[in-house]
Amino acid sequence: MSPGNQTYVSEFILLGLSDETELQSLLFGLFLPMDLITFTGNLLIILVIFMDSLLHTPMYFFLSNLSFTDICFTSTIVPKMLLNIQVQNKVITYEECITQMYFSMLFGDLDSFLLTVMAYDRFLAICHPLHYKIIMNPKFCGLLLLTSWLLSVLDSLLHGLMVLRLSFCTDLEIPHFFCELNQVIQLACSDTFLNDLLIYISSGFLGVIPLTGILYSYTKIVSSIARIPSRKGKYKAFSTCGSHLSVVALFYGTGLGVYLSSASTQNSRKSAVASVMYTVVTPMLNPFIYSLRNKDIKQALRIKL
Repeated sequence: MSPGNQTYVSEFILLGLSDETELQSLLFGLFLPMDLITFTGNLLIILVIFMDSLLHTPMYFFLSNLSFTDICFTSTIVPKMLLNIQVQNKVITYEECITQMYFSMLFGDLDSFLLTVMAYDRFLAICHPLHYKIIMNPKFCGLLLLTSWLLSVLDSLLHGLMVLRLSFCTDLEIPHFFCELNQVIQLACSDTFLNDLLIYISSGFLGVIPLTGILYSYTKIVSSIARIPSRKGKYKAFSTCGSHLSVVALFYGTGLGVYLSSASTQNSRKSAVASVMYTVVTPMLNPFIYSLRNKDIKQALRIKL
């Protein structure tokens, strides 16, 4: 691009999910209840775990942090989308866009790390039950959480700083409902090779490695459960990790779906629609999965409510 096509950027245009005016009210009426359900459901999980001393275990410690992360993740994205629909204004300032991009990456990364840590927790509980309490002590749990936060902050900060060095063209329309990293980079006039390289490297580190760890953990878990002689014993062992496995499948399944839809189509709007699954639907469903499939959570909810 020639320097004449470059301009000082003060704002972007978020095109959202649809340009049709009659659909705006429908989208607002759909996403507002979903956001409220996400916030209420995850907050309820946090409060129940906090108030019930029987749930003060490593598994529920990480679950409460996962619920907190889901609240923050959706709160970074959905309120701005609802505001834009309500006021019929698609503008987002440059500063707001960079901030939204940073925090959406941070909490997305943190989700991935927490799911990996929870898989490791279930691996130790089922495959090495005699050493579980010794290994998963409060200090080590805190260290795992701190490491997850540090890696997430560093990754999102690095991407954010790399975006700040870019110059942008006069076409500042983002065909998405939030400032997603790839969409912002595609608007740049300057060379984005380093940005693209960083995305590939971090995707491998933050995507492939955690998923490999989860798959390895569950391979060992399934192998251990298969050796349990009684059907009742197998069911009891698997029930302790069934909820987590469902959330993992939902999180990575929807993420993979978004990636495949982006790769198979040039229509960024269709990719944005697919992104709704992991940014809005998955955080909303997580509390239902844990409350309906987890006996301890259901019992605690009955007592507290």
